[in-house]
Amino acid sequence: MGSFVITGGTPLNGSVAISGNKNAALPCIAATLLSDAPITLHNVPAIEDVRVMVELVERLGSQVTWHSPNSLTITSGDLEASQAKVLPPDLVDAIRASLLLAGPLVARIGHIILPPPGGDVIGFRRLDTHFFALESLGSRCRISDDGYLEIVAPELIGSPVFLDEASVTATENVIMAAVLAKGTTVISNAASEPHVQDLCRMLVSMGAHISGIGSNLVTIEGVETLSSADFTIGSDYMEVGSFIGLAAATKGSLELSGVDINQLPMIAKGFERVGIGWRVIGDDSIFVSSDQMRIIKKTVNGQTHKIDDAPWPGFPADLLSIITVVATQMTGSVLIHEKMYESRMFFIDWIIRMGADIILCDPHRAIVHGPVKLKPAEVSSPDVRAGMALVIAALCADGVSTIQNIYQIERGYERLEEKLLGVGAIIERRT
Repeated sequence: MGSFVITGGTPLNGSVAISGNKNAALPCIAATLLSDAPITLHNVPAIEDVRVMVELVERLGSQVTWHSPNSLTITSGDLEASQAKVLPPDLVDAIRASLLLAGPLVARIGHIILPPPGGDVIGFRRLDTHFFALESLGSRCRISDDGYLEIVAPELIGSPVFLDEASVTATENVIMAAVLAKGTTVISNAASEPHVQDLCRMLVSMGAHISGIGSNLVTIEGVETLSSADFTIGSDYMEVGSFIGLAAATKGSLELSGVDINQLPMIAKGFERVGIGWRVIGDDSIFVSSDQMRIIKKTVNGQTHKIDDAPWPGFPADLLSIITVVATQMTGSVLIHEKMYESRMFFIDWIIRMGADIILCDPHRAIVHGPVKLKPAEVSSPDVRAGMALVIAALCADGVSTIQNIYQIERGYERLEEKLLGVGAIIERRT
């Protein structure tokens, strides 16, 4: 799986170009299955999850042409014959986003058999919301005795869909199914994250009729067919938040380009609570200075502050791991409350091994006290974002750390070693 050997203790300075949003690229690649016309995507991050999703659509019969490492055209022809073969379980298990094949395939050919989807080990993530949403449009869904997802829909009919949770992938699946359904679909309690918005904009460029983009009430007027399109994936705000955290924790200065400034307000609120801010220096650039307050704020009545995650536009769950490590380097105490996943906070055991002063109250809450000088250690990445948090911790520690299982990190960060070397990190990738 590979490892990073990192020598920390040095402030990182320089500039970083932010890549395209992984969580937008994956559903957009899946959505190419909705049309037999060529779809060209730009600013696609060159990461493992994208490679797997591209291979999945190729296994389904799509023709893929790469124009550059970040630009490709996908043309999906006759999908019926290919879907008679069950997709390889190892590929489907590699990424949870494989579940996004359900919506387009049910819409396009009326059925799908999918091995159990995999992905990060961050807690139980149920499928009920997906099933209820697709069943609202006329699908029949079941899980076979051997765990395979079987969905059949002789005809999809637009209807009201109320999601029992604002699930991103369930929202994306039902949107992709609804664009080719007969009639009108209205999705209530829809997820509205930037990557959901990107998917909707791509579908509109293909000829879909979608209104309410960016809200939790999305209306889709079904069309008979979708056409070709040329679409550019938006900026990855998770990577932006990660490099803000990197600059803050190492007391460095970083200029980040390719940033969508409109996606940062709630991220800014979270970092402000631990004494970190930045300046907007261009239409798509920010500067995180080494000159920071670095004091964790109290509430207005003097109590310990809390940083918790929530669906968009709340503070992103994927950045809680990052800001937890940042808080270890600030002065004061803060409560980190992860409300969305059962197991994501367990990575804190690795940070405690490195000397962090953290009380893990339960699987969802931790109290972080700082500042502390982290110690080097050998640790292992449990998931994409916790893995990046461990990289940041290692770059703070005074000495040599080894991070195992970096496959999990490279699933979500493009050219991470190269970008870190470019800002002065001492890091070596070993196989």
